[in-house]
Amino acid sequence: MKKAWLLAAVAAFALTGAAEAKTLKWGAPREIASLDPYSYGETFTLSVLNHVYEGLVRYTGDLKIEPALAESWETVSPTVWRFHLRKGVKFHNGDTFSADDVIASFARVSDPDSPLKGNLPAYKSSKKIDDYTVEVEVDGPYPLLLNDLTNIFIFDKKWLEANNALKPTDFGKGITGYPTDHTNGTGPFIIESRQPDAKTVFVKNPNWWDKPQHNIDRIEFVPITSAATRVAAMLSGEIDFTNVAPLQDLPRLKASPEVKVLQTNELRSVFFAFNMTDKLIESDVKDKNPFKDLRVREALYRAIDIDAVQKRAMRGLSRNTGALVAPAIPGYDPSQDERPPFDLPGAKKLLADAGYPNGFSFQLNCQSDALVNEEEFCQAVASMWSRAGLKPNLSMAPRSQQGPKRTRGEYDVESFGWANEPMIDAYSLLVQVIHTKSGTGGVFNTGGWGNAKMDALIDKAGVEFDTGKRIELMKQVLKMAKDDHMFIPLHQQPMAWAMRTSVENVVQASDNKPRLWLTKLK
Repeated sequence: MKKAWLLAAVAAFALTGAAEAKTLKWGAPREIASLDPYSYGETFTLSVLNHVYEGLVRYTGDLKIEPALAESWETVSPTVWRFHLRKGVKFHNGDTFSADDVIASFARVSDPDSPLKGNLPAYKSSKKIDDYTVEVEVDGPYPLLLNDLTNIFIFDKKWLEANNALKPTDFGKGITGYPTDHTNGTGPFIIESRQPDAKTVFVKNPNWWDKPQHNIDRIEFVPITSAATRVAAMLSGEIDFTNVAPLQDLPRLKASPEVKVLQTNELRSVFFAFNMTDKLIESDVKDKNPFKDLRVREALYRAIDIDAVQKRAMRGLSRNTGALVAPAIPGYDPSQDERPPFDLPGAKKLLADAGYPNGFSFQLNCQSDALVNEEEFCQAVASMWSRAGLKPNLSMAPRSQQGPKRTRGEYDVESFGWANEPMIDAYSLLVQVIHTKSGTGGVFNTGGWGNAKMDALIDKAGVEFDTGKRIELMKQVLKMAKDDHMFIPLHQQPMAWAMRTSVENVVQASDNKPRLWLTKLK
C-alpha cells in the first residue's frame, strides 16, 4: 500500500503521454549532498529538496513568510508557540500528515547528532495537543522561530520508523541511512528515480495540497560541474534552466535569442576563515599557530587587492565588502563595510613585527564546485599572499572531498560563504558560525574562533524581542569580529541564472533558491 501512492502518481504522468508532458531539464552546477534534508546544512541542497519536502511555513518569492503545512499560529506565552496544522495533506506514499509527524521531525532535526540542529537554535521541545495542533517551546523569548522553520522540513513518522531512520544522517561524517537515497515528502514533486552524479527525476505530485501555479510534469535534475559543458548544453537546448550561469559566459548567453539571463547579487557574503586552534595542520611553523596573532591576520587582510579580485576573478560582478553580512540582512552596519586598504609593504611589516619576516607555509582549503568563481578568487588571493612573502598551499577539490575535512577542522584557512538563511538575519551567522561550540551554537565554528564575551552578547540577542535593541547587540558582535580580523571578508557573490525562452514565470529571489513550483513552460 505504501508504494501505491507513488505508483499512481507515476501512472498519472505516463497517461499524459511523453509527447504532451512538459519536462524541465535543470542543469545544476553540482550534485546535492543527500536526499535527506537534515544531512547537511547547505542552502543549495535544501533548495532542491524543498521541491519534495515542506516546512510548517515557507518564504514567498519576495521572501515573506506564509503558511505551508501549518495554516496558522500564535504565541501562548513568551516561550511557547502553537501551530494549527493543515488538514487533508498526504505524504507521497499516501500516509496522512498529522501532529505526530511534526513531533518526530523536530526530534530528529534537534538530535545532538544532527548536522542541521543549528538551524533551530532556540528549540527546546514540542508536544501534541491534538492531531492537528502542536505546541513548540523555545528556551527563552525568541523572535526568529518562524524564520528558522522555513527550512525545517517535515518527515512522515511512520515512514521513518518503518525504515529505522528516526536518527539523523550526516553527510559530513559519512553517516548514511534510508533517507539518504529515498524520499517521502508532502511537496509539489515526487522523486521518481535517482542516479547520483548523473540524473534525479522529479514528477508532479497530483495530490499536492496547494494550488499549483506551475504546469511542469517532470523535472530532470542533471549535475553538470563543467561550466563550459553547462553553457554548451544551454545554448544547444539540452537543458532548459541552470541556477548558476558562469560569469565569464554571460555575454555569450545573452547574445543567444533562445536564452534569457537573470542577474542580481545574492545574500551570501564570502570570506576567509582561520584555523584558530593550537597549531596548523600543514605548516613549517610547528610549535604554535601564527594566526592567533592579530598582526598576522591583519597582514593577510592587507595583502589582498580586492579591486583586482573583483575585476578579474569575479568579472566585475561581485560587490566588495568589509562587512560579514549583506546590506539586506538585519544587523548590517554601513560603518563596518569599510576595508583596510590594500597595502603590500604594510602587510610585510606586520608579518616581520610578528616574527615572520620570511613568512610561513599554510594550507588554503577551497572548493571547486561551491561558491561562484571560487577557484579563480582563491588562486588570485593565494598569489597575492605569496607576494607578501607567505607560502600558501592551495588545496582545491570538490565539496564532497573538502566538506568532511572542514567539518573535522582539517584546514589552516578556508573559503567560506554564508547567506544567513533561513533566518535572513545576522543572528544566523552569529549563533551558527561565530558562537563557540555549545549545544546548538557554533555548529559551523570549525576553526575554534570566538570567545565568551561574544557568546554572551549573541545569547542576549537571541532572546531580545525589541528589534532595535536586538540589532544593536548583533552589531556589537559583528564589530568585535571585524576589529579582531576574525575573518577576512571578500564580497557578496553575484547570482546569474540562465534559461531557455520557453521557461516562464521564473522567480529569482536574493536567497538564490529556485522555486520551480511557480514556473511555467510554454
